[in-house]
Amino acid sequence: MSILKKPIVTEKATGLNEKGQYAFEVATKANKVQIKKEIEQLYGVTVTGISTIRTIGKVKSKFTKGGAVSGRRPHGKKAIVTVKEGDVIDFYSGL
Repeated sequence: MSILKKPIVTEKATGLNEKGQYAFEVATKANKVQIKKEIEQLYGVTVTGISTIRTIGKVKSKFTKGGAVSGRRPHGKKAIVTVKEGDVIDFYSGL
């Protein structure tokens, strides 16, 4: 199983790209050393720092003919990766 699930390309995360920071959704069991190793191998950049964030899944409910149904989105983990000045990760190169 891969450590990196997908890059986060929201407006807020894209704004960090100007500072040399990139956001990724990662496996919940992944640690900073594993994340750094995989990003350097996959994108060929030098990672200078990593911040990780554990996210709690939202409680969602909807009303149907059979009554109210409630559930929870899954928990997750994000990583904000800072790369060496001058290095760039291009998410759209393979499109």
